[in-house]
Amino acid sequence: MNTLPDPVAPDFRSADFLRAHIARTMAFYHPRCIDPSGGFFHYFKDDGGVFEASHRHLVSSTRFVFNYAMAAREFGEDAALRAQYLQAARHGLRYLRERHRNPDTGGYAWTLRDGRVEDETYHCYGVAFVLLAYSTALKAGMDEARAWMDETWQLLERRYWEPRHGLYRDEADAHWNFSGYRGQNANMHMCEAMLAAFEASGERRYLDRALGLAERMTRHHAAQAGGLVWEHYDADWNIDWTYHLDDPKHLFRPWGFQPGHQTEWAKLLLILDRHVEADWLLPTARHLFDTALAHSWDGRRGGMYYGFAFEGLRQALSEASALERPAMDGPALAEGPAYVCDDDKYFWVQAESLAAAALLAARTGEDRYWDWYQRLWAYAWTHLVDHRYGAWFRILDADNRKYSDEKSPAGKTDYHTMGACYEVLNLVRGS
Repeated sequence: MNTLPDPVAPDFRSADFLRAHIARTMAFYHPRCIDPSGGFFHYFKDDGGVFEASHRHLVSSTRFVFNYAMAAREFGEDAALRAQYLQAARHGLRYLRERHRNPDTGGYAWTLRDGRVEDETYHCYGVAFVLLAYSTALKAGMDEARAWMDETWQLLERRYWEPRHGLYRDEADAHWNFSGYRGQNANMHMCEAMLAAFEASGERRYLDRALGLAERMTRHHAAQAGGLVWEHYDADWNIDWTYHLDDPKHLFRPWGFQPGHQTEWAKLLLILDRHVEADWLLPTARHLFDTALAHSWDGRRGGMYYGFAFEGLRQALSEASALERPAMDGPALAEGPAYVCDDDKYFWVQAESLAAAALLAARTGEDRYWDWYQRLWAYAWTHLVDHRYGAWFRILDADNRKYSDEKSPAGKTDYHTMGACYEVLNLVRGS
């Protein structure tokens, strides 16, 4: 592995740079992430050492398939490398179907230990990445994945879809008993997966579902939250303003507005804009991106913070009793100054935001979005990209210091960083 620093001040809009960055990120994981006994290793130190060999998480198992299938497409001119990547993707698909998937229920286990089910909770968030993995495999030429995509669609229709709300419910136990929690994050990634499924198969049902999910979350429900996407809801899709109020740093379900999810939605809206004509897609994408950057960018030290809220929301919560649901007017939530409720700086927030900035720049022709793209990349290049060993550091504090040497625990895999590069590559190539 190359341990020398990369050249300084690259051209972040160059296809050669983006392609080389993907290749170098893949080199951090390949082939060390492949477990010959099945699936992939999911836990890596900064230098690439595996620090937990026995544990598996559905999110990593699926995202590694995405990584390998996308790389097989991108680097197909090298026949030997393409064959390695395709073999690794199929290796991951076997593990997904033989270990994570329960053939009796059709559900996918959340975590495994030593190849056995540890947590059989059936998360919609996880199934979104199952569909993304199958869709990307089909894009890479693995025709067997088409039937698995349809199988996953049927599972989603039968178990997760709520026609009355036009959204997916979130989590069930091993007997398909669903909790009362509903979340935007699962639906956002389901929108992403549906877009990938449409692009892989050409089947209109996937595109129609992606558009419907986007409309419900970024227009209907955002209108109840001051024009931004809130994270947490109850079983009737009423906003739950207090969910994890005492845990704003929760890994999967933090409290507060997440700027990274506003910009990630902006990216997805602009991908939808390629395929459908809807006059609300671009202005909604601009609003989400502009508001997120206005309230999360650290003007002194650089980078985007992880979570913010508004004084109007803080005041409403402080005035409500502990037992009642705050009854708040959505637009009023954006009144007053914003405040940061989580000042950590996550790798994926910067990656998704730079991709959204590039797509907005191309769609609007406004240089200010290219300025944001440059600023986000420059920050990531300085603080998050590991120029010694490759890949990105996962999380920094407000002063851009690492918390630990655990670069890639379960769930990371640098799917966000390479995915962002692929989106911008499509753009600069004009494809």
